[in-house]
Amino acid sequence: MVSKKYFSLMVVLLVLTQTVSFGQTTDLSTNWGWNWLDSSKIAPAKMPQYNAFASNEYPYPARPRDQWELGIGLGTAILSNTWGQDAGFGATLTLRKALNHTFSLRPYLAYYTNSGSGNDDKGNSISYKDNSFHIGMDVLTSLNTASYYRGNPKVNIYLITGLEYFNPSLKQSINGGAYNTFTLTSNNTVLNDFGFNIGVGAAFKISNRVNLAIEAKNTLTNNGYLNTYSDQYSRANDAWWYAGAKLNFNLGNASKRVEPLYWINPNSYAYSELNAPKHMKLPKVVLPDADGDGVTDQFDLEPNTPAGVKVDTHGRALDTDGDGVPDYKDKELLTPQKCFPVNADGIGTCPEPACCQELRGLLANYHPAPACTLSDLPSITFKKGAKLSTDATKLLDAAAAKIKANPDCKVKVVGHPTASKAAQQLSYDRVESVIKYLVDKQGISESRFIFSYDGGAGDANTIDLLGTLEDGPNTVPAPHPNLKSGK
Repeated sequence: MVSKKYFSLMVVLLVLTQTVSFGQTTDLSTNWGWNWLDSSKIAPAKMPQYNAFASNEYPYPARPRDQWELGIGLGTAILSNTWGQDAGFGATLTLRKALNHTFSLRPYLAYYTNSGSGNDDKGNSISYKDNSFHIGMDVLTSLNTASYYRGNPKVNIYLITGLEYFNPSLKQSINGGAYNTFTLTSNNTVLNDFGFNIGVGAAFKISNRVNLAIEAKNTLTNNGYLNTYSDQYSRANDAWWYAGAKLNFNLGNASKRVEPLYWINPNSYAYSELNAPKHMKLPKVVLPDADGDGVTDQFDLEPNTPAGVKVDTHGRALDTDGDGVPDYKDKELLTPQKCFPVNADGIGTCPEPACCQELRGLLANYHPAPACTLSDLPSITFKKGAKLSTDATKLLDAAAAKIKANPDCKVKVVGHPTASKAAQQLSYDRVESVIKYLVDKQGISESRFIFSYDGGAGDANTIDLLGTLEDGPNTVPAPHPNLKSGK
């Protein structure tokens, strides 16, 4: 049976909290509850959605991890029964977790103490004591989290529905006698039973960590013996009313979790983004530019400039010397003012200076010296004596092709003998062997070779080929012909 008194209390509570809640405002110009760019508040399982949203591949931000809420409450527990409504004491311990911005689950423990008295149908005076433990799960439905006209709520108004299991400890006194433990004997009623919860609450935010809530909740049961007596005519079931206050604390690392989602308006992000876009893809502003010169038509003083022509900030073709002929037509870009006016090609009327005629003549007779680009010629290595190996002839064949392709270049063939007479003669024989192969086998003119050997600056077993424009002897006398090496 629902008391009119407490039904009225619930209505007044709902109206009062609605008025307070909807009258508040929250400045969301800089904060709408959390920063969607902060990936530290995103669970690993939600990171694919976060990455897709961050790269504008998905329109919805990933849900952040949010904190749990621990609540400790005290209040009045009222047992509604055959003899009326007897007030007692109640204490609650709750743990709330948001499923989304509207629904949350709240497991709880509760302890109620009740007592009262009345007369049974035989005229006996019966007093009772009821101390009960409750464990249950409530579903809380937040009514005012989402809004189109304000930011995050300062008051969370919610409906309570749920189921619980209760275990009462009953004692009974008859006609003023001693209290004895009450047990049922023959009516098959089970005292350890289940109840159904329905109620309303409002939580008032004190800080980002703490809020104060007031609640009114009715637990309906199918048990009529919670006061140790059931009227044999009405057989009405008993019920608990609980009204109290709770102090709630948000649990969790604030650097990794946002506030519980029922404190965050899910529409705040969208409205904040509309007010100051930071993420949405805005179309690039395109202003008309008919001639494509980079100056929009509204500022272009020459709207039909030919394509590719450089223009000034007003869209006019550049005229560097100011002779009235734009640069793209001007054949004399820097005409002196003393030579104005100019003809249609931008050429002034000043006579050409004598120095220019002289320079033009010099340029006409100038013939630059040919350049030698012959490079990457090989070095020929000898193991002993002056006889070319098969590998050496292959290198010389490849070098011959390059030498023939560069007819303006000569080739310096350089040996690197040590100080001994035998080494000097051996180096001479090796240079001669290389030149002779290129002349006899490859048909290159001997006049294109420069016979050279230094004082041992390089490897004594190596003959280097270098492209050059230098002049030098095609052959030199043998230094020590009596030491000439065998082939």
